[in-house]
Amino acid sequence: MYAITGVTGKVGGAVARNLLEAGLEVRAVVRDARKAAPWSDLGAEIAVASSDDAAAMAKAFEGAEGVFLMNPPNFDPAPDFPDTRVAAAAFERAIGEAKPGNVVLLSTVGAHVREPNLLNNMLIVETALRASSTPIAFLRAAWFMENASWDVEAARAGDVPAFLQPLDHAIPMVATADIAAAATALLRETWRGVRVVELEGPQRYSANDIAQGFADALGRPVRTTPVPRGTWESLFRAQGMQNPLPRMRMVDGFNEGWIDFEGGAAEHRRGRTPLDAVLKRLVGG
Repeated sequence: MYAITGVTGKVGGAVARNLLEAGLEVRAVVRDARKAAPWSDLGAEIAVASSDDAAAMAKAFEGAEGVFLMNPPNFDPAPDFPDTRVAAAAFERAIGEAKPGNVVLLSTVGAHVREPNLLNNMLIVETALRASSTPIAFLRAAWFMENASWDVEAARAGDVPAFLQPLDHAIPMVATADIAAAATALLRETWRGVRVVELEGPQRYSANDIAQGFADALGRPVRTTPVPRGTWESLFRAQGMQNPLPRMRMVDGFNEGWIDFEGGAAEHRRGRTPLDAVLKRLVGG
């Protein structure tokens, strides 16, 4: 049996479906029992646990061959990531008590970087779990190609505002389907200790590539316009963010190149889904 957190999201849900389609038993871990019905209908066992409840998570992970673990995303964290620190401590305790066969943590490119930025949240979680006696794989995924969903309406209007700059600067990106495929495969592998597995798509892409992909999918020209760095804070605050600096510094890291894969002893894998296939799906093509 495999315990899967984040099943109401794209990646966790795909991991759970992959396992079920392979004829394997799944325990869907949800924070809200009202969202469990679709997974019950698919034959999954249900457990209710939130990321700050170590006892509930330990119960959810008990007896599992593998656990797919996700930290709930928070793009506007309070200073010093207090929610992440609570979740990391709860994950550590739950895994220590439940002792599953292995754990695959969905982490991120740049999780090793200590320069203050939004991705430090996964540095906190990885650090908390490194001492575990349970075999753990940190699946460090690249920038999600599906982040472009935020730009679909702008693309339809013909001009996509770009925070990724310079416009021709390519960064590692990956499709959520490829992340789920990699996580599913890792859950079924056997190892000891801690593994770091880096994952990106078949090639790297830039803001210009996103615009061209939208143009191809829509069948009409789409340009991209850089958003001036000096306007980011006011824009993010206007969107309701209280603490935009970590997010701003994360984008700076991609743009300046200090957020990338660690390399070294880390394993490096590539997904097969190209960006244009994801963009075509996002626009309904």
